[in-house]
Amino acid sequence: MASTTPLDIPPAPPETRSRPRSTGRAGDKVFLGLSRGSGILLLVIMASIAVFLSYRAYLALSENEGNFLTTFDWNPAGDPPVFGIAVLLFGTVISSIIAMVIAVPIAVGIALFISHYAPRKLAAPLAYVIDLLAAVPSIVYGIWGALVLVPYLEGLNLWLDQFFGWTYFFEKTEIGAARSLFTVGILLAIMILPIVTSVSREVFLQVPKMNEEAALALGATRWEVIRLSVLPFGRSGIISASMLGLGRALGETMAVATVLSPSFLVSLHVLNPGGGTFAQNIAAKFGEANPLGRDALIASGLVLFILTLLVNGAARLIIARRKEYSGANA
Repeated sequence: MASTTPLDIPPAPPETRSRPRSTGRAGDKVFLGLSRGSGILLLVIMASIAVFLSYRAYLALSENEGNFLTTFDWNPAGDPPVFGIAVLLFGTVISSIIAMVIAVPIAVGIALFISHYAPRKLAAPLAYVIDLLAAVPSIVYGIWGALVLVPYLEGLNLWLDQFFGWTYFFEKTEIGAARSLFTVGILLAIMILPIVTSVSREVFLQVPKMNEEAALALGATRWEVIRLSVLPFGRSGIISASMLGLGRALGETMAVATVLSPSFLVSLHVLNPGGGTFAQNIAAKFGEANPLGRDALIASGLVLFILTLLVNGAARLIIARRKEYSGANA
């Protein structure tokens, strides 16, 4: 009689084979539907906002007798109506750049101190205070800026004019209180500092400990560990945190309206009082505007909406090009 080997055993009939359990399939379908529906709802809301802003902007631009992009005046109630966003775009971009230049390096430094240098007993309370500052209403920052920051910045403005006036950028050519785009930039930097710090800190805490321990085992100093392991891993997170802060800086309203002395003049002398931003102009003039004036303000809001989308899109492109440094590939 021939011996039977495992290869001679016939396979089990299809009806007796084990089948994957179907437990949780209904829940997965419900979760998938809710997630997909939430994403579609978000796109519908964004599209609705864009359509509304575009329609009202069209009504305003059809009556405008000036160039909307290059006109320095804002007089939609005139005869004929003339208004443009040149000053508002310039002020929004300049104040946001000043805020980012000041806030991002300081925020990254604070995040590194909390995550890698500070003792645990100090790191936890400090992180709590930073998170708490992010929840302070903007009007509180605005009142503090008007009562405290503006008077104390007059001396700094004179010092910058004396030693750095040759740069033209810090040359002060007009006498007045420090209600300038430079003051707005400093105030915005203080406001976005907690946001950038909190997000960067969380990213730095996600760095794999094996990477840091391997660098230490090779004789690296603490700064070399941060430079070679922590910062490359958290680069995408820093960019995301910076863009999140920039989004708030671009759209900040009450704090800017409280501190800035608005005027429709474009000047690279950022220490001179005056200037304007999109959000500040909308908040200051919406209540007293006529129907055409409201449409004009909505048209400027459409430009701010597009500017924010472009900033977020640029951030996504930067992160996508640096995937090799992100935590997803660690």
